[in-house]
Amino acid sequence: MVKYEDEKTIKVPRFSDVEGFYTTKSRSKLMARIKGKNTQPELLFRKELWKRGIRYRIDYKKLPGKPDIVNKKYKLVIFIDGGFWHGFNWQEKKNKIKANRGFWIPKIERNMQRDRQNNKKLEELGYKVFRFWEHEIKKELDTCLDQVANYIEGKKNTMQ
Repeated sequence: MVKYEDEKTIKVPRFSDVEGFYTTKSRSKLMARIKGKNTQPELLFRKELWKRGIRYRIDYKKLPGKPDIVNKKYKLVIFIDGGFWHGFNWQEKKNKIKANRGFWIPKIERNMQRDRQNNKKLEELGYKVFRFWEHEIKKELDTCLDQVANYIEGKKNTMQ
């Protein structure tokens, strides 16, 4: 296994006409509307965590990767990742990208690399990292919440 320090950083080309990558005005407008924070799956997950009495901070900038949800007391971080941006089922999906492959493939692979690096850094700081896909939150919310609740329950028992 390659350590993240030794892994060669993937270079992502600039998305511009000069580099040979183009976009239509309508596509650009659609892409600009994609949210990075407070997405519907994030809001749903946070609401259910709160109902279960699990308190947290959101978009905590002091930790690597700016986790979506952080509980410092139990050293817990949660990321809710979009399937396209973070490479869900990547080996299969990579072949389906038709437009601007020279940009999108390195872009998504760099995102995946950064996720691995941030996971490693967080674990070195003593945090437990949970990463859930948006579609998991939508379809299996209780299963995801139970994983987090079980971890916290285990931590509570070891703290006593």
